[in-house]
Amino acid sequence: MEQIQKKLNDSAICRWTALILIALTMFFGYMFVDMMSPLQSMIESQRGWTPDVFGMYGSSEFILNVFGFLILAGIILDKSGIRFTGELSASLMFIGACIKFYAVSDIFVGSSLQMWLDSWWTSFPASAKLASLGFMVFGCGCEMAGITVSKAIAKWFAGKEMALAMGLEMAIARVGVFAIFSISPKLAAIAPATVVRPVAFCTALLLIGLITFSVFCILDKKLDKQLDNKNEVSTSSEDEFHISDLGKIFGSKVFWIVALLCVLYYSAIFPFQRFATNMLESNLGISAETAANIFRWFPMGAAAITPFLGGYLDHKGKGATMLIFGAILMTVCHLTFAFVLPNYPNIVIAYGAIVVLGISFSLVPAALWPSVPKIMETRYLGSAYSLIFWIQNIGLCLFPMIFGYALAFFNEGKAEGTPYNYTYPMLIFVACGVAAMLLGMLLKHEDKVKGYGLEEPNIKK
Repeated sequence: MEQIQKKLNDSAICRWTALILIALTMFFGYMFVDMMSPLQSMIESQRGWTPDVFGMYGSSEFILNVFGFLILAGIILDKSGIRFTGELSASLMFIGACIKFYAVSDIFVGSSLQMWLDSWWTSFPASAKLASLGFMVFGCGCEMAGITVSKAIAKWFAGKEMALAMGLEMAIARVGVFAIFSISPKLAAIAPATVVRPVAFCTALLLIGLITFSVFCILDKKLDKQLDNKNEVSTSSEDEFHISDLGKIFGSKVFWIVALLCVLYYSAIFPFQRFATNMLESNLGISAETAANIFRWFPMGAAAITPFLGGYLDHKGKGATMLIFGAILMTVCHLTFAFVLPNYPNIVIAYGAIVVLGISFSLVPAALWPSVPKIMETRYLGSAYSLIFWIQNIGLCLFPMIFGYALAFFNEGKAEGTPYNYTYPMLIFVACGVAAMLLGMLLKHEDKVKGYGLEEPNIKK
């Protein structure tokens, strides 16, 4: 009798193990991204990074991606596969982290490289220049890893718990943000207080992340062999990615709705994270460490709820509706930070707004990323993800700079040591939330007309 061989991803243990391995890579990556966010005051006093410099540094993570690297990353992913692209991205993250570690280290202070970097663009400190270079390299790897992980989950969980898996991956990654907002100020505060210690710690973790992805590659290679044996991987030219497919992606109306919704929503989240600690510090009159301890609960709210929302999407659907509701909640939170908190500096209000923002950050990503396979063909799914990430990176690159300059502009003449006024700069994020809500409504209408299935469950009975 013919034996029926089960595929590796048919085993719940194997596919969830694979998810944990790649999620750990993103967990350590997210820790590195926000490692400096609770240390804005310290980096200003120790290295002279003013708010506009800090904003430029935050934008540097996305500069190379904006100028075409993410598009190239999507092509590499569709041409060379998940394993090669994932190893490359994890390696770039580690290399970029090493550069940034050297930039803020005491070894760099007084070096000939520092003196040369200080000789031009004198308003931008040498440490910030080199740290920004490292952050650029890291950013290339981190965003490439993001699209690789999305395609890997779509592959391993096809016809299964895809939204739940994507939700859990995002939840694990966001626990990394909670962890670093908890750990970074404490590591930096150990006598003698320095920003170097958290950077060294997170750089070591990225090396571990590279190792965990390498272990995942062993499982993924075995799965590919099984798919080949069962003739489930087509090698016909019709199913291969072609450069001309980029035109099909760019020509899709629904692609642009999703991409623009993505860039507006995320531009009001990640750039805000960079300044959130100092915003709470200024509005509540508390220390940076206390402010970081408050804000760290934002990603935990998202992490706790996202898997449940993913499970709901898998079984009940309503993805487009979730996008709209998430954008509304984000807008309300930023209005609270802009107008309520400065006039009523209450920690309970701050906690409430942060928890609600975390719920918003669960609703939108949990619904957004599992929707992409419904609107794009599998053969260029990696490129579709990369183009959405590319457009998203344009916003993530511009908004920290815009917000940093707005904060400096509206606080011109501020006496040293006095708190910053965040009211008018926060309206930038409010505008993003309103626009994202309108795009969510347009997406729901488009789905109703074209029948993409965005409101339908992922698991078919």
